[in-house]
Amino acid sequence: MTPFAFATADMIRFGRGAAEQAVPALAALGTRVLLVTGATPARAGWLKDALEAEGVSVTLFSVAREPDVALIEAGIALAREARVAAVISIGGGAVVDAGKAIAALAPATRPMLDHLEVVGKGMPLDVAPLPFAALPTTAGTGAEVTRNAVISVPEAQRKVSLRDPRMLPALAIVDPALTDNCPRGVTLASGLDAITQVIEPYLSSKANPLTDAICRDAIPKGLRAIRRIIEGEDPEARDGLAWVSLCGGLALANAGLGVVHGLAGPLGGLSNAAHGAICGALLPHGLRLNAEAGDDPVLQARIAEVQGWIAQVFGGAPGEAFETLHGWSRDAGLPGLDAQGITDVARKKAAQDAVSSSSMKANPVALSESQLLDLMERAR
Repeated sequence: MTPFAFATADMIRFGRGAAEQAVPALAALGTRVLLVTGATPARAGWLKDALEAEGVSVTLFSVAREPDVALIEAGIALAREARVAAVISIGGGAVVDAGKAIAALAPATRPMLDHLEVVGKGMPLDVAPLPFAALPTTAGTGAEVTRNAVISVPEAQRKVSLRDPRMLPALAIVDPALTDNCPRGVTLASGLDAITQVIEPYLSSKANPLTDAICRDAIPKGLRAIRRIIEGEDPEARDGLAWVSLCGGLALANAGLGVVHGLAGPLGGLSNAAHGAICGALLPHGLRLNAEAGDDPVLQARIAEVQGWIAQVFGGAPGEAFETLHGWSRDAGLPGLDAQGITDVARKKAAQDAVSSSSMKANPVALSESQLLDLMERAR
């Protein structure tokens, strides 16, 4: 067996009720915390009150968009001004990434760009991050157990990662109840992102036996859960999708991703489209491209497994699984790339930029710009 390593958050707590039960552990992170929330901080009022009841001084920071350099710099300034000892995020993937980046950079002595990949120097952090905890309120990115934060750099029209092994959270609290009644469109896009993030590590050139075990169970479970949720609110399916999202974070942090995310990063930086919606639109076509371009028998066997799981959940023949998933996603309301505002110019630039993206390094097949352009043409 090929040697491998596996790293994740110091502690993961999963299950309904886990959020309230974890308040004492969250309070133990520090007597002064920055609580990073979504656009409506009042939704996190219960957590602020609970922490303050434990004697913690709480400073709020609201994240109303996917994080960019200016937003992270504002959060860093606030964290330093309040002299916080820890950072806690409660919200979707953007909120979790923002909190993770602020926790990493608040103690740092070098400029942010020194530590960013692709557009910066990609240097390791020069000071250890503040303790960080995450409570996701959507089932999508799995960012509560990853070692990077995705940050938009508008000047470069790129979304890139701040990455360091020490950025793994101290505490990840996945309470599916926090995702209940999430809007349908958000559920669809983020859920397809979660499913992509267990499929791509399963096909990855960096896959290992532990990530394989995680993904092999999670892929069919995620497909079943998202179909049930789109048909109607279902707590059991919410539990399943929250679990799959966590599995995706565990898998991608240790086995990497692939062509879907290799393109989604550049496309997100070149447009205002949501990351999950981009991934969902690209997924069937990324699978098809890897199936057509790859001749490795292990890869082909795994793609056939994925086709079989899609057929089991959505019907149709396994050989038509990519078309089936594409059709189901569009029927459920997922917009194609054109409807997401992604232009021909953006697609051409994304195909060029994807070559240097960190996600593409784990794709099981080397792909050309023309192949990537064809993939995006199919996803329009």
